[in-house]
Amino acid sequence: MPEEGSPRRTPQSVPYQDIPHLVNADGQYLFCRYWKPSATPRALVFVSHGAGEHCGRYEELARMLVGLGLLVFAHDHVGHGQSEGERMVVSDFQVFVRDVLHHVDVMQKDHPQLPVFLLGHSMILAAKVLNLVLPNMSLGRIDASVLSRNKTEVDLYNADPLICRAGLKVCFGIQLLNAVSRVERALPKLTLPFLLLQGSADRLCDSRGAYLLMESAKSQDKTLKIYEGAYHILHKELPEVTDSVFREINTWVSQRTAAMGTGSPP
Repeated sequence: MPEEGSPRRTPQSVPYQDIPHLVNADGQYLFCRYWKPSATPRALVFVSHGAGEHCGRYEELARMLVGLGLLVFAHDHVGHGQSEGERMVVSDFQVFVRDVLHHVDVMQKDHPQLPVFLLGHSMILAAKVLNLVLPNMSLGRIDASVLSRNKTEVDLYNADPLICRAGLKVCFGIQLLNAVSRVERALPKLTLPFLLLQGSADRLCDSRGAYLLMESAKSQDKTLKIYEGAYHILHKELPEVTDSVFREINTWVSQRTAAMGTGSPP
């Protein structure tokens, strides 16, 4: 803990008072990012990063969404990136969900009536994790070579100082499994529209989870696209895959914001 009277600092020793942040229900400081359109936004989009990484890795996706007139926001989850908390340790995955809902609530106070979208990758907030991820995954470090076939992106991942490379702790794994089972039980209650993108050669998230979601969810508006041969991080894959992913997200979000109309309730 910082000395009394001294400013709270990120794990990288940057004072939180100098950067965008919010304080969660446990009093932990979370680093935030905001990408705002020049005009009045048509919708809000929260970007939820994956395990071990941080929200800065979604810059390109966020800028594309801003180009559609959307206000994009994100934070580093507890124990990740520039947020407080022991690295990749969480008492319950519900903490991640709680913090996201808190951030959404804060933004909705300033932008009432705007529809809200969630763009999630790899962790529980992303629907594709609802599968048998962990039994097939060692509790060691993630091998970066399984994340993408794009060697440049693998090198950038390996060089990123904000990524946690401590390896998956057993306690984190147990919480992930608990969360996955909770989500699987809740799937039949899901009625919200969703777009699910999955690589067929993803060794971290089994594609069976994607099919399970499509079969179980009661949503009338649900779409699954499988990228043959693609690995885990689709927005940082080979150019043809990443370009297609950007187009799919762009089209899907554009069609639904147009259908809702600016100012309509979500």
